[in-house]
Parts: sequence; structure tokens; C-alpha cells
Amino acid sequence: MPLFNDFGFTDEQKMLRESLLTLAQRHLPAERIRELDRDSGWPKEAYQALAKDGWLGLPYPEQYGGLNGSYKDVAILLETLSYHYACLATTYMTSVIYAGLQLLYNGSEELKRDYMVPMIRGELYLCFALTEPQTGSDAASIKTHAIADGDDYIIRGQKWFITSAHVADYIVLVVKTDPNAEPAHDGFSLFLVDAKAKGVTISPIETMGRHSTHTNQIFFDDVRVPARNLIGEKNRGWKILMRGLNLERMAIAACGAGNAQKAIEIAQDYSTQRIQFGRPITKFQAISHKFADMRIKAEMARLVTYRTAEMMDAGWDARMETAIAKIVATDNDFECANLGMQVMGGAGYSMEHDMQRLFRDSRLGPIGGGSNEIQRNIIAKLMGL
Repeated sequence: MPLFNDFGFTDEQKMLRESLLTLAQRHLPAERIRELDRDSGWPKEAYQALAKDGWLGLPYPEQYGGLNGSYKDVAILLETLSYHYACLATTYMTSVIYAGLQLLYNGSEELKRDYMVPMIRGELYLCFALTEPQTGSDAASIKTHAIADGDDYIIRGQKWFITSAHVADYIVLVVKTDPNAEPAHDGFSLFLVDAKAKGVTISPIETMGRHSTHTNQIFFDDVRVPARNLIGEKNRGWKILMRGLNLERMAIAACGAGNAQKAIEIAQDYSTQRIQFGRPITKFQAISHKFADMRIKAEMARLVTYRTAEMMDAGWDARMETAIAKIVATDNDFECANLGMQVMGGAGYSMEHDMQRLFRDSRLGPIGGGSNEIQRNIIAKLMGL
């Protein structure tokens, strides 16, 4: 049952999905995924295969070596990668979407040429750093700051829960450049920082799931950054960040949709072979109804994701829809994994089966990328409440 139907896809999008599935299966087989999860490894081979086939350039213009893909193309890619392995999709999103698109939208031509283009080719990996120990949902309260010093800036502070920073070559870093700005977010700026620069220290954070793209804390101790590495205008960082939020939420929704489908597949493969009282457990209504619920939830995740992507492609103001998609897809992803665990019973709880990994990995969705509580705040505000 490799993914659900492809209704509404163009022939090119159907080929895109099949090509990505083939690539993922070849370069990241099931046993390798289990090994990466167990050892907190990073899917370098699969990521480089994506780069070699040009997929890192999907959302980028052709003039920079990209494919000029649509938002729906990006949704298909991420749903497919997440269906195969959630951390492979996260690996892609971190560099290509969260960090790389900041250079596309706001970087100078020099930054695009020297860093974005090599990123598209897979020669550089970027991570994105906003969250701090005391500032998660309240992003406007960041403390990490940059002070001008001649042709450079000196950066001091700490970031927290930064995905794949341990393998990054460069960090797209959000800092405060005007500590007296009112409101506070009017004093934000973005910089591209060498992850190996003097004064940068990266330490892993042990988490329940997402072991392959595990998260990190980063310390900046008098890190010197050239002024030319400023991304966009000084003190305009908050506005810069807002531009990418619709795509980020839609991307997270696509990943949730893909992971939910994998949970159904794993549970169904097990349950059709699990014999109790002389018949497969899927023949019992208590089990079959759980599968029906899982299918409904996964299909709803897909529907809201693709509808939102199509709205964005049409130029629609989809702020409310992306927030809704993020909530629906990530909540449904976790609920599918949770139901899958229940259907499989002790086997699902066992490390011998993959369901426990999907359960662990899916739990991040409602938390990361702007918690689902924050998304509800956004929806309520847009409703005029």
C-alpha cells in the first residue's frame, strides 16, 4: 500500500512520487533506518542521493540550479519522504526550506551564489536556529544578540532544540541587534554563521524520537561574523521570518500525512497475519474500526495539506489554512501511530517492530514548528477574536 491515491496529480507529479520512493528504498532500506534510529546516525547517503538527482532544488528558481517546483510539488516530495522515513523528510526541510529559503527570499546575490547554490548541489548543509532555552512559543523574547564591531558583528548567546546542527556547515541564525526596540521583534536580524567558527559549540540533546535528525543546543561565545553575512535588512528579521511560515506549516503537514500512512501500513501488515481465536485480528470489529479511523485521519491529513498547497500556488492568503493543516495533520499523525500501537499490542511496544519508532517520531509534530496551541491562537486572531 505505497501511499494513497494520486487523484489530482499531474503525470509529472506521479512520476515525481515514484522516483522519490525508488530513491528512498534504494538508499535507505528498512534495516538502515533501524540502525540510524538506534545509533542516532544521520541519513547522509540518502540526502546526497536527493542532491545528485536535483531534488534539493525543487522549490528554487531555475536560474540558481533549481527545478522551479510548485508548493504542491513540495508537498508531494515531503509526504513521500516522510512515508518512507520521517527523519529523511526532516533532513530535507531543515536545510532546503527552513534555512535555505531565507537566503533565496532575503539574501544578497553574493550569499545566494556562495552558499545557497552549493546547498542546492548538496555541497553545504544549513540549519536554522531561532528557539532558545527560555523562548519557544514566545519567540520575540530571544536573548542571543549581535553587536557591530567594524566590518563584523560579535554574537553572544545560546540556541536550543536546533535540528541537525551537529552536521551543519552553516547556521541561519536569528539574533537581536536592537535590544531597545519596541515592540521587541522590531530589533531582530538574521545572519549566516559558520558552524565551525571559533566560539561556536554544538552539543546534542537526547530526545524520545527523531534520533536521526536529533536536536542540539548551540553556544555562541564572542563569535565573529562578517557584516556581509547579514541576511536581509538589519532589524527587519521578524518580517523576514513571517514570509516563510506558510510554507513551513504546510511542509510539516505534508510530513504528518506521509508518516500517518506508514503507521497504517505497518499495523495492517502485522494484523492481517496475527491470528487469534482462529482468525486474523482484522476480522474483529474492535480492530477493523480502528483501521477505519486511522484511514479517515490519514486521508484528512492529506486532503487539508493538498488543498492548502493548491491555495498557496494560486496566490491565496492561506495563513489560516496552513495553521489548520499543521494542526490536523500532526495531530492525526500521532493518533494514527497511537492507534497502530494499540492494534499491535505488545508487538507495537517492542523495539523489534517499527511502530514504536513511528509513535516516538510522530509525537514531535504537535510540538515543533510552532506548537498546535500557538496555531490555534493564530486561527482565532485571524477570525477577529
